[in-house]
Amino acid sequence: MSSNDSFKDTDSVIMEKMEQPPVPNTKARDGWQGRMDFLLTCIGYAVGLGNIWRFPYLCYKSGGGVGMGMVVVSAIVCIYYNVIVAWTIYYLFMSFKNVLPWSHCQNFWNDERCVDGLEEVLNITSLNITSANHTKMTASEQFWENHVLAITDGIEDSGRLRWQLFICLSLAWLCVFLCLFKGVKVLGKVMHFAAPFPYLVLIALLIRGIQLPGAVEGIKFYIIPRWEKLADYQVWGDAALQIFYSVGMAWGGLITMASYNNFHNNAYRDAMIVPIINCGTSIFAGFVIFSVLGFMAHTAGTTVDEVVKQGPGLAFVAYPEAVAKLPFSPLWAVLFFLMLFTIGLDSQFGMIETGISSFIDEYPSLLRSKRVLLAAVGCFVEFLLGLPCITQGGIYVLQIMDWYSSSFSLMMISLLECVVIAWIYGTERFFKDIELMIGYKPHAIWHYMWRYVTPAVIFGVWLFSIITLGPVTYDGKSYPTWAIVLGWILGMVSLVPIPLMMIIQIINTDGDTIVERVKKLTVPAKNWGPSKEEDRERYVQSLSNDESTFSNMNGGPVDCEVALLQHKQKIEMNGTSL
Repeated sequence: MSSNDSFKDTDSVIMEKMEQPPVPNTKARDGWQGRMDFLLTCIGYAVGLGNIWRFPYLCYKSGGGVGMGMVVVSAIVCIYYNVIVAWTIYYLFMSFKNVLPWSHCQNFWNDERCVDGLEEVLNITSLNITSANHTKMTASEQFWENHVLAITDGIEDSGRLRWQLFICLSLAWLCVFLCLFKGVKVLGKVMHFAAPFPYLVLIALLIRGIQLPGAVEGIKFYIIPRWEKLADYQVWGDAALQIFYSVGMAWGGLITMASYNNFHNNAYRDAMIVPIINCGTSIFAGFVIFSVLGFMAHTAGTTVDEVVKQGPGLAFVAYPEAVAKLPFSPLWAVLFFLMLFTIGLDSQFGMIETGISSFIDEYPSLLRSKRVLLAAVGCFVEFLLGLPCITQGGIYVLQIMDWYSSSFSLMMISLLECVVIAWIYGTERFFKDIELMIGYKPHAIWHYMWRYVTPAVIFGVWLFSIITLGPVTYDGKSYPTWAIVLGWILGMVSLVPIPLMMIIQIINTDGDTIVERVKKLTVPAKNWGPSKEEDRERYVQSLSNDESTFSNMNGGPVDCEVALLQHKQKIEMNGTSL
């Protein structure tokens, strides 16, 4: 078949799509009230709890449809992410006391194993008198395990629902709903406080932390590298995974937030700013955390690596214990957990909005006017699904979800997204789109990064995550086989929609052969392009003037006049632009 025949085939496909009847009358889509609304929301979404506890831990350890898949991943993570927010709410409530309850052993949940501080645990353990000495626990550990979690011996014993956490989880989801039920207009205003506030607290904590005895040693441990670790592939793999998860790629949140932007918003600049601030936050938080860990090590008469705990243990055991030793400890505890609360909600907003916007955009005539109801139902369903995580055995359920739900699926989604944009849609056309939006093309190096380097790196990190992903454990406890199988099923759920939707679309598309149907499906939808008429006209004109760009879509030039006429007809019938 000649190239002209190929052009004609694709032209006919485009004309066929453009001649379809317009969508029913729908309410206009909201947008951000200002550019800072979008930028602050993206920063808040990207900067999450992992910046506070995962990055510092890794520094210690290391010596110093694709779209539907995104929605599913975000929905799963939202279930347990707000449970962590609920923990911070409970700690926040308990901080409004003259004496912090995790600072002593005179509480009803403490037992004979409790000691007031880490230094006593280490001193008792160093004596090595009897094996029972090794079971000693600090007051902060017992507050976490015996009171907050009331933890059972394993996932087989779920225990009863923790009513305190039930209330806190209800409050967490109520906060999410109140900030999202009116859309991005309210969310953008909320983020003017929620995004900068954690930085104010981090600065205050750093100023206080560096004045503590032992803080310098903690910071030295943080910034002085152990060069031999560079030969350890685990270090490089952990670093890649940390960056990958931290910036929020393939979750759908960044795409969702960007979809509310003005067409000419400089997305290229924002794509540089958000990762830089995100990584800078992790580095800055490391100074805050390690200054306090250095103080803990100094107080206990030990080294920093003896007091470091991973994940929740850092945020809910080690740091609260350090705060309890500070003058005016309730004040610092309130600030710390209020910071964790806002950071957690920032990320939660983006993940929930991803699902809400996806449903509304998929069924605009049905759901756009029912956003409040959709937000309420979505938050309530996620709340119900999170209840198993606030039982006495809930921490084991949460660990399974966190271990498997996004470990390898996110990278596969990212890889497919990269391939679709760079190889099917085409980097040349993508460059053309960006130029139309911001007035200039990105640097040519991005052509090679998007087509070759990025897919290769993502594939390498994906292989690393698969190879190193061992069976789930919590605090050294192994899980039964059925729980591990359940975890793998949970991890695969977000990938199932990709081949499933592809098969459904191929079956439902007209064509004599599969190749012909696939070709039709790789052509942009009839309403693809800017929503405003003047931008749409420039967009269609740019395509008609550049056949080479459009031919990357396996087709030929588009009829500018017909495309613009169809768009104007849709505006007249719908009362708004698409």
